[in-house]
Amino acid sequence: MEQIVRADYVQAVKAIKQAIQVSRYRVSRHANGESLGLYYGVGKYISEHSRNAAWGTGAIEHISNQLQQEMPGLKGFSAENMRKMRLFYEAWVDIFENRSAVPNNLGIMPITTEIQPFMFRSAVPNEIEEKDLESFLSIGFTHHVTIFSKTKDISARWFYIRKAATEFWGYRRLEQALREHLYHTVGAMPSNFELTIPNEKQRAVAMQTFKENHVLDFWHVDDPDHVDERDVEQHIVNNIKNFMMSLGNEFTFMGNQYRVIVDEKERFIDLLFYHRRMRCMVAIELKNGEFQPEYAGKLNFYLSALDEYVKLPDENPSIGIILCRDKSNTEVEFTLRDMSKPLGVATYRSVDELPEHYRALPSADELRKLM
Repeated sequence: MEQIVRADYVQAVKAIKQAIQVSRYRVSRHANGESLGLYYGVGKYISEHSRNAAWGTGAIEHISNQLQQEMPGLKGFSAENMRKMRLFYEAWVDIFENRSAVPNNLGIMPITTEIQPFMFRSAVPNEIEEKDLESFLSIGFTHHVTIFSKTKDISARWFYIRKAATEFWGYRRLEQALREHLYHTVGAMPSNFELTIPNEKQRAVAMQTFKENHVLDFWHVDDPDHVDERDVEQHIVNNIKNFMMSLGNEFTFMGNQYRVIVDEKERFIDLLFYHRRMRCMVAIELKNGEFQPEYAGKLNFYLSALDEYVKLPDENPSIGIILCRDKSNTEVEFTLRDMSKPLGVATYRSVDELPEHYRALPSADELRKLM
């Protein structure tokens, strides 16, 4: 039996080695998509041979070590990465091949003897849009592993794939979005932008940039109903890099309790940012409690002061965001309808207020157990 297993290992090394060599030729033309096709094909081979106990204990380590010996300098085919390839295939086989990666009713799983890098473009199902396939093929394998290991819902996976591809997310930004459960919190923020931002390009960016709900994953509270606004502000300032990443990668922090003087009286804006693409300042007012209509009048006043005394001649008018604990969209709509300045209202919560099953992503040890 041991001799048969070893022969099986030799066949596996030969098949993977040949697939790598063929794929290397194609990579120069198809780059990332071809790499993903290779990883999917290798993952399929490993899944079919390892999940039905055809391989013995330590098979993947043995095969990986042998590959390193026969192909010196080979990168990306450690035992750990090969397990991730198996998971990558198992995560997507029912979508791209319309079948399960588990044995059939007889307990038998078909065995692949050769590896063919998967051709995603020719196998794409009708329900997958072309732009989604392009997004899928444009993000790296590490991004894919992070997404499918931390999201089980297929709609959520596609959401993060689209965002990572179209907004050119690095690994840290993707981690941030997953940690904040962006899929569950993103939404169109109630605003009066359609009426108050005449520049069509700036208006489109503003509509896409601001989200309705923010999860402050760096902020922990025992009693969410008794929190001081200054405490929230201080936590944001202390974690300004994380907060800015949650807003987007085009914000620059200008300061907190930003001072403006109107008629010899000092006024202080909670948080002030600058958005490079919209070329305007963004003032954020923090409120601990439900939205009140009078908040908008105060922020409208601050925006007038910023535009009069701080804005440069070639910059666009400032935008204001009220960040509060809760809101009524009807009240927000009525309040902002006749305001002259661009205003929006969003909500925030601490990570402790999320449902229990959303709070923690799998740990590294838990992920290793899955492999």
